[in-house]
Amino acid sequence: MNEIETNTYSIVGRCGRNGELGAAVASAVPAVGAICLYLRPRVGAVSTQSWVNPYLASAILDRLAAGEAAETALSEVVGEDPAAEVRQVGVIGRDGPGAAWTGADCTSWCGHIEGADFAVQGNMLTGASVVEAMARGFTTDPNLPLEERLMRALEAAQASGGDKRGRQSAALMVYGNEDYARVDLRVDEHEDPVNELRRVFLVANAQLAPFVAGMPRKGTEAKPAPDDVIDMLLQSPPDRPCGGGSRKP
Repeated sequence: MNEIETNTYSIVGRCGRNGELGAAVASAVPAVGAICLYLRPRVGAVSTQSWVNPYLASAILDRLAAGEAAETALSEVVGEDPAAEVRQVGVIGRDGPGAAWTGADCTSWCGHIEGADFAVQGNMLTGASVVEAMARGFTTDPNLPLEERLMRALEAAQASGGDKRGRQSAALMVYGNEDYARVDLRVDEHEDPVNELRRVFLVANAQLAPFVAGMPRKGTEAKPAPDDVIDMLLQSPPDRPCGGGSRKP
């Protein structure tokens, strides 16, 4: 099986108010969100990094779905992996504290912090302050929406040093009760990806979030999008709230 080394920093988190699950990641490799973040609605969120193995994430999510705690699911799955010492994994379930694993052979600086509703982890970082800042960024205001808390965690980590090789991509994802993501944003290649992700986040929050809020929901009758949302999206992107995009066909 081919594997990709992704030295990076990430967070998996849960909202204590509504149970939403989310994750965010940044790295000096392209399209990090495509290979590191794995979420399953109403089950859990996993970030697999260092030497990435998506099958670890799938196995952990299966165990969470069966009712195992994050710490147990992570321990059992990593315990079966012959390459565990080059893996780094963060896990949060629908309840219980977060859990993380940092193998002894991950690239320094490497480490993690586990919390009541999150886990932060990173390797090839400028120092321990990166994950410490990330944890503070997430926990400072638990009343904020989960996506804002995750975004602030990435920003705090980057401000504290980030990936010691540089910057290239970042991603943010949140699931609620539906089978589709409520927030799913990526910056796949950029010289300042966390800052660019914040810009995309603001535009999407103004233009895309109202549309997603009106999408069909389980157990309810599907309805057309509200008129005000349709009217807004019929405008050229620069004319909508927060602008962006182009009028050029």
